[in-house]
Amino acid sequence: MLECAACGATYADRWRCTCGAPLDFADRPLPDGDPDIDPTAGLWTFESFLPTGPEVTLGEGFTPTTESEEWDCEFKLEYVHPTGSFKDRGATATLSLAAELGVDRVVEDSSGNAGAAIATYAARAGIDASIYVPASVKPSKVRAIERAGAEVVRVDGSREAVTEACIEAVEAGDGWYASHAWNPAFYAGTATFAYEVAAERNWEVPDAVVTPLGHGTLFLGAYRGFRALRAAGWTDSMPRLLGAQAAGYAPIATALHGADGGTNDLADGIQIREPARRDQILDAIEATDGDAIALSESAVEATLDRLHERGFYTEPSCAVAPAALEQYREQGVVAPADDVVVPLTGSGLKT
Repeated sequence: MLECAACGATYADRWRCTCGAPLDFADRPLPDGDPDIDPTAGLWTFESFLPTGPEVTLGEGFTPTTESEEWDCEFKLEYVHPTGSFKDRGATATLSLAAELGVDRVVEDSSGNAGAAIATYAARAGIDASIYVPASVKPSKVRAIERAGAEVVRVDGSREAVTEACIEAVEAGDGWYASHAWNPAFYAGTATFAYEVAAERNWEVPDAVVTPLGHGTLFLGAYRGFRALRAAGWTDSMPRLLGAQAAGYAPIATALHGADGGTNDLADGIQIREPARRDQILDAIEATDGDAIALSESAVEATLDRLHERGFYTEPSCAVAPAALEQYREQGVVAPADDVVVPLTGSGLKT
């Protein structure tokens, strides 16, 4: 059952409330008893927290975690997922739900990783897919989408125009909206990031987690995951959630600190001016004593080069998080002794 926190409406299956607010799954019974985790089952070992079973899977989850002396944190290597990004967490849950519902066609709007993930998992499920992208998208960004057999629909105009065109198609009955920004199943999937972080640390959570922040797909997933673990009694605390946005595309950082005045076209994967779940992101920041800051293009470029030189072949949008960690430390938001986890979210092989 899906419910709207804004007006209280409930639905069996819908991507957005008629009042315009996002929907989420109603509270379900939490797992009873001590954790019983099998990493060989991937993220689906946490099926009791998920709204569907593993109908469509490629073995995603339980990505490696490694210490980084350079950044004095733990990196969780999300870019080793099957399609090269953390978006596979959301895609496996979303397409599994679509398969369970008997959906025969999905649509999504994305300039990169989410589109590739949805197209790939739709192919795995034998479900047709259409992915709406900006007309100016780089060929490397759509290659995986096209090779998975999905239809690529190019739309002139801004990133917001792409979303509007996709929603028009959904409302015209052209498919089931497998949106990484709106579909609640996607966030249920990205919450498994938090479950894995806690499991890998013997159910001790870090002091802080720093993630890239566009639509908040991973940021909100992490918040919901850590919150669910605490509610189940598997952990007893919450980490501070710290977001990293691209300058010029930083609505959350602007809401907290005022406009940044800069621009960052390098981190194109998080160039989101109007996050679908803006209020929920701000609520998560308040609930965890978190924060969000905007990163300049030069800071991200320098961090990206350092990541590559140390063996972490990531995409530019991924580099905003370790760059932000350094700034959070300079500002005193993160203390020298704090235990920090940073997900490296996307592979440089697709850039």
